[in-house]
Amino acid sequence: MGQNAAMKLAALQVEVRRGDLDHNLAAAEAAFTEAAAAGAAVVLLPELWPTAFPDSADPGTGANPGDAALAAANAEALAQAARWSAESGILVAGSYLAPGPNLGGAGPGRFFNRLVVHEAGREVLVYDKVHLFTPTAEHEVFAAGDLEPAVVRTSVGLVSGVVCYDLRFGELFRGMAAAGVELLLAPAQWPERRASHWRGLVTGRAVEGQFAVLATNRRGTETVGRRGLELVFPGNSLVVDPAGRVLAEGSSADAIVLAEVDLDAARRQRVRVPVAKDRREGLYRSWGAAGQPPSSSP
Repeated sequence: MGQNAAMKLAALQVEVRRGDLDHNLAAAEAAFTEAAAAGAAVVLLPELWPTAFPDSADPGTGANPGDAALAAANAEALAQAARWSAESGILVAGSYLAPGPNLGGAGPGRFFNRLVVHEAGREVLVYDKVHLFTPTAEHEVFAAGDLEPAVVRTSVGLVSGVVCYDLRFGELFRGMAAAGVELLLAPAQWPERRASHWRGLVTGRAVEGQFAVLATNRRGTETVGRRGLELVFPGNSLVVDPAGRVLAEGSSADAIVLAEVDLDAARRQRVRVPVAKDRREGLYRSWGAAGQPPSSSP
């Protein structure tokens, strides 16, 4: 990073309506316009902001006839995000339904849940969500990504990203810290009933990775899963600095959550608290593959 390391990061925590591309595009454009006017350099939309989650496969036919329409709607939203980025010079990120290996068929693999970052109209980072949330049957619709998160050099610094449930799996983040990541992007649809987990994980990842985190959670309600659970999404988006300080936090009344972050603070934090240097690698490798400590001699 250079002299312009301090920049504004914005969470566009739109109220996502399931399958309603027109509403979601309009809400996202209004939030984007507000963030751009406020001087944001990076904006992040929620997980699956164009259409929300698809239904599981129809048990009568073994397929979902709406899959192609959902894929087309997300492709349109992706193109719109590219245009926003090209016209404004702002990094624009969010997650989308992307065609998977079994689109139009039954069961898993119909879609990937794909994080895309646009810079100057180009896709500079693409990452497919690795961890699928089985309590709401994500594994019945999605193919899991099988690559570790990408790390990319952008005009604002070194950026990486994950999607929602990925935040619970700490092994994803060690490589980011080792690579010198300065900003982590985390779009989500995280329900209010687990709000304390969300806040703890987002701030914890900033502390352990020693990077800033921009985490966007949607607003609104959704009925999901086989049990028809009605979930409330509180729009509690977060901007967190590399020392774990919460610089801005949203509520259900906020369209955007904005704060200025000095991304050079990531480098300074790693000098002040040299976690990478102090790590005892041999100790961790001695733990078993199942996560159990080795048995000790009597």
